[in-house]
Amino acid sequence: MLERRFLPPRPVITGAPPQGLAVLRAFRTNVLKLWPDDAYERDAQEHRFLGRRVLLLNAPDAIHRVLVENEENYRRSPLRVRLLRPVVGNGLLLSEGQAWRHQRRTAAPAFTPRGLPILMPHIAAALQEGVASLAALKEPLVDIFETVQRWAADISGRSMFSLEMATYGAEMRRLARYYVRRLARPYLLDAVLPLDLKSPHDYARARFSKRWMGLLERMIARRLAVPDTDAPRDLLDLLREARDAETGNGFSREQLRDQVATMLVAGHETTSVAMFWSLYLLASVPFVQESVADEVRHLDLSPARAADSLSRLPYTRAVISEALRLYPPAFMIVREAIGADRCGTSEVPKGATVLIAPWVLGRHRRYWYDPHAFDPERFTAGAPAVPRFAYLPFGVGPRVCIGAQFAMAMAVIVVAGLVQRFRLHLVDSTPAMPVCVITTRPDRPPRFRLLPR
Repeated sequence: MLERRFLPPRPVITGAPPQGLAVLRAFRTNVLKLWPDDAYERDAQEHRFLGRRVLLLNAPDAIHRVLVENEENYRRSPLRVRLLRPVVGNGLLLSEGQAWRHQRRTAAPAFTPRGLPILMPHIAAALQEGVASLAALKEPLVDIFETVQRWAADISGRSMFSLEMATYGAEMRRLARYYVRRLARPYLLDAVLPLDLKSPHDYARARFSKRWMGLLERMIARRLAVPDTDAPRDLLDLLREARDAETGNGFSREQLRDQVATMLVAGHETTSVAMFWSLYLLASVPFVQESVADEVRHLDLSPARAADSLSRLPYTRAVISEALRLYPPAFMIVREAIGADRCGTSEVPKGATVLIAPWVLGRHRRYWYDPHAFDPERFTAGAPAVPRFAYLPFGVGPRVCIGAQFAMAMAVIVVAGLVQRFRLHLVDSTPAMPVCVITTRPDRPPRFRLLPR
């Protein structure tokens, strides 16, 4: 346990759980409003929304039932599908049944450990360029959130396409920002209409999707115009080579595009959020930052050696693991019950919405000591085992995040590289508060001062 206790900022919600339209308001503005203080010690909590039951499940046996034992009884909620399909298509994230099984079997080999040495030089090269651009700034005040978002988009693009992102990066980021700000929040009709009936905002989402998928098609076409080599150069090569072990089939061109969309959206948005909160916590607790600096001081994080250095950063990895516990980018898993079920002590009727919240589980008082405190030592060698089903930053079960290893590698190398070159200081005294809508973003971008080491 850390000698000096630090409690990161979080909203404290009092009163009873919201009901009715207040549930939709929470989904639109900040999902953390759904969970008052006692949610962090209960096995379950219930909301009502337009006659539907919305159940938050915290008990390990209930979570196992939904995500592992009986996962085929639980599908993506129509609302989540409506909001995400315009940007990820019918890739791994949203496909169901046999289509999902084929995609998972086909894509899995691309995300085995053999892929990391192929991807690490792309991460390290983007890091080198990013650090050099920060070192050249005359004014050391930096919007770190915008910086890591830009870097994550660049790294995700390079890792996918082996392309410098100067041509496409700005348009990618502009479209992604537009969708998050204008189209990704749910409206009442989004929540009540069946998927086969379009809400007014669905037409705007369809227009956006045409532009977004068109951009990805252009990027894929440019990358495929580059002559092949004997060895895979990037994730696109790995996905093109991948074959379903049962059928021998690979991805069609449309399926390949949708996998690219899924990986870019997930890799860019969630990983940038994880990096931001890790850096925010390090700037808030300087002696932990110095422990990371000591670990990385003599390591070579160049494109040629970054893959070798990754295994020598256990404390940096522990910091990021703790940031993922406190500020999980994917703060909530939403499922709809296809049929009635019993999950632990909770009866789940057909059509009920089931919530499993890594945000709540990571701070649950039954599973963690001092749950709201920042303590990376929870994840160091010799620490007590992490409670089962209490730490789910990448999900669990058959639908566990296929890119978790890549996301962690990116976050570890980028955080280590920044701390290796700079001391990070928070300039603003007002804390950044988490807002959970699409991912766990800060309510405002706090300014950092970066001082060379």
